[in-house]
Order: sequence, then structure tokens, then C-alpha cells
Amino acid sequence: MKIAVDAMGGDFGPKATVPGAMRAAEDFGVDILLVGLESVIRREVARTELKKSRITVIDAPEAIGMGESILAFRKKKASSIRVAAQLVKDGRADAFVSMGNTGAVVYISRDVLGSLKGVDRPALALLVPGVEGQTLLIDVGANANCQPHNLVQFAIMGKIFMEAVVGVKDPRVGLMSIGEEKGKGNDLVRETFDRLQAVPMRFIGNVEGKDLFSGVADVIVSDGFTGNVALKVSEGVVQSVLSMARHEITKNIFAKLGYLLMKRHLKKIYKKVDYSEYGGAQLLGVDGVCIIGHGRSNPAAVRSAVLRAREFVANRVQEKIQAEILRYEHALKGVIA
Repeated sequence: MKIAVDAMGGDFGPKATVPGAMRAAEDFGVDILLVGLESVIRREVARTELKKSRITVIDAPEAIGMGESILAFRKKKASSIRVAAQLVKDGRADAFVSMGNTGAVVYISRDVLGSLKGVDRPALALLVPGVEGQTLLIDVGANANCQPHNLVQFAIMGKIFMEAVVGVKDPRVGLMSIGEEKGKGNDLVRETFDRLQAVPMRFIGNVEGKDLFSGVADVIVSDGFTGNVALKVSEGVVQSVLSMARHEITKNIFAKLGYLLMKRHLKKIYKKVDYSEYGGAQLLGVDGVCIIGHGRSNPAAVRSAVLRAREFVANRVQEKIQAEILRYEHALKGVIA
């Protein structure tokens, strides 16, 4: 299996992507195509003591910065993101991973790979930890403005992902709203609610932001604007709580003793909420496997993102999404029109 990695992406660029991808190659037995400025990548490769036999460097003379706009996405035809996506399109790679500009990766993936048949818009799906198990939040930022039929398609893709990758049978699908009762929410949510009731899946109705980590649903469907805000708020809360806990621990000897007693369990909790363990979000609905990692990704997060791409390919999630979308086509007539 060959996985292309945008070596220039993320806040730390090749200093994180190169060792992370190389570690993934060694740990998971995949071939890595490192895409970006060849001289820079080779310098980082040379610095590591990891095995290099599964590493190939693909030169891409341009890079898209984290803050660049759609003009750069279009203008830079030899960017590392576009070259990596083209490798998948040409069949030279089975998937590609990028920690770079999310807007650029989504735009270029749609432009180069196209969408699966029957999918109007791809969606970013991210697994978040819960009290028990994991919940897939979809969309977390690919589509700020959506129509009801887009959310129905997101629900179907999320359902298939949880079945194929996580192994959840007949996953529970919830719709993000401002209240649990039917009729709560804006026009988009209310109309989507009615349409999801007509789709053959385990739709459990509306869920609220507080349910993101409660485990009440296996899939939570949202437009990209709401989903991204919910995700960023939750990240901020986790970091704030951990920071406050560290501050309180230093106040007195009893707190320090308590910390020592709980240290092992606290590490387990931290690992559960650590984004580097999850690697990145899956761009579902494009005709190729694409994983988008956090901009702050360290080597461990890059390694996890490559693992996620490997699982996606190995479980043939693309084929299953395509088959299920087409299978639902008849049932969805009039529902997503």
C-alpha cells in the first residue's frame, strides 16, 4: 500500500511530517511518498535514524501556506497538496494525507479527485472520544452552508464509516440541534429531520452539543459551520480544564500527593482526548482517500493520520460508501431532491 504525505503541510512542516510518516512506514508496513520541496525533505530524512527503504521523495516546488486563500489554491498548480492528490488520481498512491490548509485540501481534492457518484458535497468526518467508545461528527468544516439533502448524504456516509472502520453495527445517527424535541432548530435542521426519518437507518432524532461526548449517538450530523464551532469549543474546554488542573495541583502538598496517586489514570484520560491519537479527519465523498490532520500535528499525529488512511483503504470504505449511496438511491428519491 502506498500513501502520499504532504510533507510541507501543518504548522511544523517537514520537521513533523517527515519523521511521523517515516515512523508510520516502519510501524505499519506501508510505502510512503513524501511530497514537497525535495531538498528540504531529503535533509529531514537524513536527520532521522529510521529505516528509509519504504520512503520515496516526490518533488513539488510550491507550497500553500496555512493562511492562504482560494486564489493560491487555484494558482499554485505544483503545490504539494495538488501533487499528492494527483498521485491518488493517477493510481500511484492509494491515499494521501495532509496537515495543511484545510480549505486548500478540500478544494483541491474536489477539483482533482472529483466526487463519488451520487454525492453532491464531500464532508469532513472526525472521530471524537466519548465516555464509552467514539462518536463520528460530520461535517466539521468542509461545508459552511448546506442544504437538507447534503446532511442526508453526510448521515449515510457517516453510517457506512462507523460500520466499516469502527465496526459499529447499525450505528445510531443523531442530528445536531438546539434541542432534542422534534421541531427545534432552524429551517435546515427541521427539514433535515423529516428527511432523515424517511431514510432506512437508525435515526434517533435531534441531539445537542452536550451529547458530543456522551455516547448517545454513534454519528452526529451537522453543517460544517456548526460542526466546526462545536469541535473548536470542545478542544478549548479540554485544554482549559487540563491547564486548570495542573495549576491547582501545584498549590499544596495534598494536591500533589493526590496527583501522584491518580497519575496513571489521568494519563489514560489525556490519551483518550489527545488529538494526536486520532490523526485527522476523513474527507468522505471524494473519489479517493484523503485524511486531513490538525495544523498543530506533531510526528505522533502524522503517524496516526497515516494509520487512519491505511485503515480506510484496507477496509475499502470508498467502495462501500459508493455502493451504499447507490443502493439508497431509490429510497432517497424525493428525500434528497
